[in-house]
Amino acid sequence: MGIKVGVLGVGPVGEHIVRVLEEMNFPVDGEIAIMATSERTEIINNKSVSVQKVNADILKGLDLVFFAGKEGAKGASMKWADVAVKSGCVVIDNGADFRMYPNIPLVIPEINMDAVTKDTKHICNPNCSTIQMAIALYPLHKAARLRRVIVSTYQSVSGHSGAGMDQLNNELMQAFSNEPIKENPYIFARSIAYNCIPHIDRFEMNGYTREEMKMLHETRKIFDEPNLLISATTVRVPVLVGHSESVNAEFTEPMRAHRAIEILSDSKLSPGVVCFGEAEHYPVPSDLEKDEWKDAVLVGRIRDDMTAPNAINLWCVSDNLRKGAATNAVQIAAQMLNRGLL
Repeated sequence: MGIKVGVLGVGPVGEHIVRVLEEMNFPVDGEIAIMATSERTEIINNKSVSVQKVNADILKGLDLVFFAGKEGAKGASMKWADVAVKSGCVVIDNGADFRMYPNIPLVIPEINMDAVTKDTKHICNPNCSTIQMAIALYPLHKAARLRRVIVSTYQSVSGHSGAGMDQLNNELMQAFSNEPIKENPYIFARSIAYNCIPHIDRFEMNGYTREEMKMLHETRKIFDEPNLLISATTVRVPVLVGHSESVNAEFTEPMRAHRAIEILSDSKLSPGVVCFGEAEHYPVPSDLEKDEWKDAVLVGRIRDDMTAPNAINLWCVSDNLRKGAATNAVQIAAQMLNRGLL
């Protein structure tokens, strides 16, 4: 007997959830119910799919619903998550709306799957930039306890939406044709072609963006470290898929680059990590095209911080649509199934 599964949202993340469910041979009972705010036909993973308009009756017939789209279709979970839960569904939510609710677990399976119990019906996926940093740092945190993290991100346009990918491609074609670049302020604050934009999501009163504050608050919740010091600068770059991060991590106990390499190279200590080793070895987003690395967090350029004791620098890369969203969500569901929670 399989699981009746729905996906709410048909953007890049929704497409990848469907793809990952198929790749992982998740035991879906019948067809996946693809839902959105309107009924239509969409091409998903090269197949024509009938998209249903989401309603309570559809949700009542499902066991598991993934909220996908752009940040969970921007508010879709606010309207439909409680309806789904009351209908008997388990909700795995890629949106940001409920991540910091104390009674809703924010889960990365490699780190805190135990936060999910038999009574858990609504689970949140962390932000894509948070996921890869947390996976890279958590094994080191367990070994030497983090004190402070300074991170700069280099985030691909797919982290915004499919429209973000289209905007980059359109701007590049305009630039190649020597045409004036037509910016779209509803997508990116500035032109993205051949550019870097230190502005992801809206600015808060403290001068940081919401994306930057997500990395602080979400990591604290996932690690259960409410006083962990994190300072982030998040930057949109002209890459289609794959986020990169430069991380400076300071620890309260002894930590040097050679020890970090040993820990991150051990798959039992560091699940989900592929370690490239010392400073001259490093991953780049195009490495994520390799099948064996598409769902991993790739870590390299590990070196001692020469200005502080017990501090290292590292570089990490991950696919924001897969491990940063779809794969993480499906892995949560698979772990729930393995634990008899679904």
